[in-house]
Amino acid sequence: MADLKRFFKKTVSEDRHKQAASVSVPEGLWIKCPKCGEMVYREDVISNAYVCPKCGGYFRVHAYRRIQMVIDEGTFEEWNQDLIGGNPVNYKGYPEKGSFKEWFTGIDNSNPLDYPDYPQKIEDLREKTHLDEAILIGEATIGGIRTVIGAMDTRFLMASMGYVVGEKITRSFEEATKQGLPVILFCCSGGARMQEGIVSLMQMAKTSAAIKRHSQAGLLYTSVLTDPTTGGVTASFAMLGDIILAEPGSLIGFAGPRVIEQTIGQKLPEGFQRPEFLLEHGFLDGIVERGSMRDVLSLILKLHDTRKCYGEFPQETSARSFDTFGKKKKQKKQKNLTAWDRVQIARSSDRPSAAEYIDAIFDDFMEFHGDRGVRDDNAIIGGIATLDGQPVTVIGIRKGHTTKENIRCNFGMPSPEGYKKALRLMKQAEKFGRAVIAFVDTPGAFCGLEAEERGQGEAIARNLLEMSDLKVPVLSVVIGEGGSGGALALAVGNEVWMMENATYTILSPEGFASILWKDSRKAPEAAEVMKVTAAHLKELGIIERIIPEEYPASEENLPEIAEYMKIRMKQFLEKQTGKSGLQIAQERYERFRKM
Repeated sequence: MADLKRFFKKTVSEDRHKQAASVSVPEGLWIKCPKCGEMVYREDVISNAYVCPKCGGYFRVHAYRRIQMVIDEGTFEEWNQDLIGGNPVNYKGYPEKGSFKEWFTGIDNSNPLDYPDYPQKIEDLREKTHLDEAILIGEATIGGIRTVIGAMDTRFLMASMGYVVGEKITRSFEEATKQGLPVILFCCSGGARMQEGIVSLMQMAKTSAAIKRHSQAGLLYTSVLTDPTTGGVTASFAMLGDIILAEPGSLIGFAGPRVIEQTIGQKLPEGFQRPEFLLEHGFLDGIVERGSMRDVLSLILKLHDTRKCYGEFPQETSARSFDTFGKKKKQKKQKNLTAWDRVQIARSSDRPSAAEYIDAIFDDFMEFHGDRGVRDDNAIIGGIATLDGQPVTVIGIRKGHTTKENIRCNFGMPSPEGYKKALRLMKQAEKFGRAVIAFVDTPGAFCGLEAEERGQGEAIARNLLEMSDLKVPVLSVVIGEGGSGGALALAVGNEVWMMENATYTILSPEGFASILWKDSRKAPEAAEVMKVTAAHLKELGIIERIIPEEYPASEENLPEIAEYMKIRMKQFLEKQTGKSGLQIAQERYERFRKM
């Protein structure tokens, strides 16, 4: 599996939060870092992706430079240069920007408030920045995949959003929809353009409406938030991406820190409105270092490239050619295990976690975070991966092996935010026609006070409702504990599989014994009565497949088990090829209807 963890920045040092609003790299041999204040050699900054080589502080990057840093060389083209003219200020170096061809240049600026000297200010900025407006947008290829890409530039009235900015974004999404192209926007802005008053405000609705139509066409929009992204831009197109990324240390928020402090009369906490804060609170998919941005965007486009079917695998690695599990080496088969024995094995901290199965089975896994509302729940891991080149959405309920790991992921007990994150990723999979593969391992949904306050029952119910009608295949695999509704919330699948030593129950055997027999010590007897094992549930028709364990799953035999799962998963996906979304949903409905 490709090591994608290096692409994402999950934490930064506390002093990064103190990074001041910086200026773009100026001319001159030596320049001052906006974070540490040290003088650094200009060429060292440029060669380090405009990041200070001493402290890691980020310099702001001009729109041209930002685009050139991520696209395939010489592929950027401006669109519709003939509206008025592609070089409005006759900037000498402009035509030599490789094959750069911007979309929708030369749109006349309006001055709806007849604000004094506003038109002249625009002309002065055009001459100074060599930009048509505060956003540069057009088409290019990244990793060989054609995409619409745009970047905002703070040099132009702090990248404020006026009529022209809104119009360029709207036209670009409209054209991208017509041509079936993904869109990537590097966002930064001080917010609405005050000089245009209410007209600026209307751009929020206009751009959002265009993005909605682009989304309804099943097309990808990736938003990258840079320093600063605030105001009406944050409250519209910046936060509407299917995937939302951010550069480390960027200021991101609706109202600026100064406005908030003045309004509420309180000192804001350290790191407020920084990417780390937003990631923790569920609003970002990831934080990406500038030097890794090109690789990340290339992979995102690759994972969303159009596929013809669910089981489009290389012929030489067809699933049917790998049915070899249990033939490579003879293991001593487990014998005479009781239901209670299997309960104990399912709970063992030595069993591989969902994250480990994802790592062993799939390639190119890119983890996404957050429910877009409250926080990111570490009990749920999810994102996009490839199964022998076939993009799939992968979700798992995650446990840890140590106490520290278990505390971080709440012992595999998801909160409402975790279920909402999972549902967000499943709906995203439906939009892009990707199958969903879910790994279940939980003693049950978290039943704490905060979970109840935030609607734990509703979150589980919502997952059941929406999963029942997903128009893409869903495969759920119980790899350890399948505890009650907390497990079912990720197990409304077209097929449900279980590991041989996994369990799937209405509640724990201890709870069952306590409620019905008033004696939790009778849990072993309850486990037999409850029919919690894979063999029992296969007989009842609750599951379709038992994944053999020659001996209890562990790090040692994980590769063999993962290979078997991969084989069967490919066979499952091949069976879905050619089915319509309605047929897939109907088959899932009928599966549960007969239970």
